[in-house]
Amino acid sequence: MLGSSQNLDKPVQFVAPLPPCKVSIIVGDLSVKGAGRWGGAVRPFLLAQALKRLGCQVEILGFTDDLAAPPLPTDLVVKRFAQGIYPQFLGAASQLIRQIEGDIIYAYKTKASSFGVGLLARQWRRRPLVLDIDDWEMSWHGGDQWRYHPQGKQRYRDLIKPDGALRQPDHPVYLQRMEQLTHRADGITLHTQFLQRRFGGICIPNGKDTDIFDPNAYSYQASRQRYGLTDYRVLMFPGAPRPYKGLEDILAALELRDRPDEKLVIVGGSPYDDYDQTLRQRWSHRIIQLPRVPHHQMPSVIAAADIVVVPQQDTAAAQAQFPLKLTDGMAMAKPILATRVGDIPEILTDTGYLVAPGDVQAMAIQIEQILAHPRAAAERGQQARRRCVEHYSLDAMATGLSTVLSPLLTTKPQSSGRGLSHPWSR
Repeated sequence: MLGSSQNLDKPVQFVAPLPPCKVSIIVGDLSVKGAGRWGGAVRPFLLAQALKRLGCQVEILGFTDDLAAPPLPTDLVVKRFAQGIYPQFLGAASQLIRQIEGDIIYAYKTKASSFGVGLLARQWRRRPLVLDIDDWEMSWHGGDQWRYHPQGKQRYRDLIKPDGALRQPDHPVYLQRMEQLTHRADGITLHTQFLQRRFGGICIPNGKDTDIFDPNAYSYQASRQRYGLTDYRVLMFPGAPRPYKGLEDILAALELRDRPDEKLVIVGGSPYDDYDQTLRQRWSHRIIQLPRVPHHQMPSVIAAADIVVVPQQDTAAAQAQFPLKLTDGMAMAKPILATRVGDIPEILTDTGYLVAPGDVQAMAIQIEQILAHPRAAAERGQQARRRCVEHYSLDAMATGLSTVLSPLLTTKPQSSGRGLSHPWSR
């Protein structure tokens, strides 16, 4: 397995394309609530774009329960398979494996529906497997302390009943097992130091297409008029609201300031639950919610912002993440108000405005600082743009991927010689 430490603050230089090859990215959830959200503008599609810059052909294979395909990039081959529960899921996984055409298999997330399928594909197809980790999946279930201790006949019900918990491919029982098997991958990529400390591997920060996210291509005033924001000072959150993302802290800071023209603008809303409705019920006078827009329109939305906010709370889930909205704001040269959580301070350095997580008073002070000194804030935004181009562009992402994939194109994994058994069951 490949593994090394990489300083996120070290500039990278673009390298020559790889030898001709094809990469098959396996995604456990291609639905609108999964990797299909934001028009596919999430981690596996960023990896695909960076791989294409290396001259690789790319296909994405994954499972979905959507009746209609979500709006995904048209320049990619996407193969969708029915999402199901055990034992039907094994049949769908077998179909997916048979359709893999890549020289390298790239599994996205430590899930049985992606990494587990990748382990099977590595064994059956004898092709190297790379694992990409963009979340600590067990953090959603209590982390290292979680244990499965069924009472009485509960294990039987979980396994046999139609709605049994253990029939779900990505139940925490299987997530734990997948984490124990990460050493079986031929390479590991991830995007934060938190994940690197847990799993090893090479850090590949999320890249941004800085040609599309170009502030010179958009008008601040025209965008504000287009989205009905002309009368407001706009603090924008261009992501999916969730409790750990700290929006309640920003809203509390706006309450402290008590300026009617200052609004938190949320773009799209949550595809996971009704948390954004919870926010509106309490702070409807502080929130403007825009509808979800296609990814290619997102730069025009962000152009209307006075501040981009990334107020993550200090949780394991937040520490493990590289917020995509951070590089949205950096690429568009916006002043960014963020918290000192995870890799955020190292990503922004002095090109943003940083406060302690949960410090509402400090957030209110920084909002005043940004809005009262627009020239200084604009210059800091330009510095963030330059830093994004240098460190967090798709070219920078491609450079890191080249170091992972190059050795795998000259080697093949060894077959276990055990036929079509499940490699994670031993």
